Amino acid sequence: MSTAPTSHTELPHADDELMSIAEVAELVRVPEGTVRYWRHLGQGPRGFRIGRSVRFWRTEVVRWLDEQSRRPQNGD
Repeated sequence: MSTAPTSHTELPHADDELMSIAEVAELVRVPEGTVRYWRHLGQGPRGFRIGRSVRFWRTEVVRWLDEQSRRPQNGD
């Protein structure tokens, strides 16, 4: 059995930071309830559960924000 080191391509978030719902809300400048609602609708940044807590990778949140800024806006 080989114990070769794992590359960063196999672990894309190895150097990333985990964020809580409160931290995402603060970064995006919306209430925590809004982040929870986006998650419920499947429209917000991709998150996942660790036990009873929801966490987000910072790079995923930034990627989602970038995607939002590139979407055509109606009524602006």
